[in-house]
Amino acid sequence: MLTPVEIEALLLSLRIALVAVACALPIATAVALLLARVDFPGKAVVDGIVHLPLVLPPVVMGYLLLITFGTRGPVGGWLHDVFGIRFVFSWTGAALAAAVVTFPFQVRAIRLAIEAIDPGLAKAAATLGAGPVDRFLSITLPLALPGVLAGAITAFAASLGEFGAIITFVSNIPGETRTLPLAIYTAIQSPGGEAAAARLAGLSVALALAGLILSEWAARRVRRLMGR
Repeated sequence: MLTPVEIEALLLSLRIALVAVACALPIATAVALLLARVDFPGKAVVDGIVHLPLVLPPVVMGYLLLITFGTRGPVGGWLHDVFGIRFVFSWTGAALAAAVVTFPFQVRAIRLAIEAIDPGLAKAAATLGAGPVDRFLSITLPLALPGVLAGAITAFAASLGEFGAIITFVSNIPGETRTLPLAIYTAIQSPGGEAAAARLAGLSVALALAGLILSEWAARRVRRLMGR
């Protein structure tokens, strides 16, 4: 049985992961389409920047977010002064950190799905008068849907386990930024918290495994429905 504090951390983790994926998915789809279908100078550099969170330590990503989106940062200061938006030390900042760190998972899955689509389909539609938006919505997006779902679900599962970037950027505030990984860290640091840490760790493993299984199942289900 989970305590009220642990349930609070679980619900906060789910909310942060959901917001992170929902906000990043449209951008990830656009970037994946760009990398898959357009050749332009500096494409390798853009591709490297997109996948940088995969190789950088999460703490470094959290620090970069802090100096960029903090209230004294160039972007965060402007957002705070003009719109009153503050990311640092808030759950929205945790969602931003999770979205940035898991962004490459979505881009990679969607890009691979788009690259597997025969370009001749879009060319044939263009000869029949279909515009770029129409071709994307009627051909590319439906055929790439398994990759979109797989990327979104994988990113959601990864967001639930994000630790380094979140604690560096928004700290460990109960009820505001203390997600499941941060709750585990807090329990380990507290005397007699071994049982709570084990409980939360088991829950994290179960959620991550469920996310991976769901991702594979959803991708196969969509392919089956599409006759692929």
